[in-house]
Amino acid sequence: MPRVSVVVPSWNTRGFLRACLASLSRQSFRDFEVVVVDSGSTDGSVEMVEQDFPEARVVALGENRGFSGAANAGIEATDSELVALLNSDTEQDVGWLSALVAASDAHPEAGMFASRMLSLHDRRVLDGAGDALRASGLPYRVGHGEVDRGQYSVKRYVFGACAAAALYRRRMLEDVGLFDEDFFAYCEDGDLSFRAQLAGYRCLYVPDAVVYHAGGASSGGGRSPTATRLGTRNSILLLVKDLPAPLVPAILPAFLAGQMLRLATSAATGTLPAHLAGLSEVPAMVPAMLRKRRRVQKLRRVEVEYVERLLEASSREARRSLLRRAKDRVLPRIGG
Repeated sequence: MPRVSVVVPSWNTRGFLRACLASLSRQSFRDFEVVVVDSGSTDGSVEMVEQDFPEARVVALGENRGFSGAANAGIEATDSELVALLNSDTEQDVGWLSALVAASDAHPEAGMFASRMLSLHDRRVLDGAGDALRASGLPYRVGHGEVDRGQYSVKRYVFGACAAAALYRRRMLEDVGLFDEDFFAYCEDGDLSFRAQLAGYRCLYVPDAVVYHAGGASSGGGRSPTATRLGTRNSILLLVKDLPAPLVPAILPAFLAGQMLRLATSAATGTLPAHLAGLSEVPAMVPAMLRKRRRVQKLRRVEVEYVERLLEASSREARRSLLRRAKDRVLPRIGG
């Protein structure tokens, strides 16, 4: 049995998938298997993998069950100690998996490990350095859009790991549960990170685990109607499901302010119809989330004070990152 299973969900991303699998074949760490989970692609992805990457195993779902469903199918098809989730629109540094495995050996208290993600199209720009949770409930990739100046070059504990390039302990997944398939895509990794934190599993950001990420290959990008609708809906459901009740009064003002800001932003960026569609789907899904909430809160092993400190630190980190990103956009224009 390999020590690591690398699960790559894929849906009509043949061009990206080829480069992803090619970079995996060059990893310095060798004790791993690759499982490509295909969600009913019609672009010849399965045939390409079977012909050009026979060492990879294909799990063909025959339908699109979203990132959550594909990730779960890959996890359930494997038995390894460690599971890596990897988007098909990524390429990996040769030492990516080695760095993650070494971190898992050195930090047994952590159940999740986040990669240092850079833009595939401009490798001077960060795509993410661990996940934070903003007051609005929407997970945020720390460092996203910032020029990489080495500001995220030190290991640190973070709120969560972006599942586009993350490592998980199987025993943690068996304890807290897999990805929530009702989320389909977007915020499903934030939900998993929140549940894991509540159960006492920390998340470590590993800066030497470098991945280059295009982003939005299957959904059309972060501002596509699908991404906006699911992101809006799922960010609220995440809080309904995972936020401990004693923290609701403390977070409510910031949550409402964040929702108003997101409404204004969606109107300014032309994504208001999709945003409103996401909001309209929330009420029908709340009963199911409340049922799941009972199990989530029953598994909580940390004090409410720990969760409060975690969320405060996470929100501060997201704000600092957004400010640096804004500065990086302004300074080139001034300098030019």
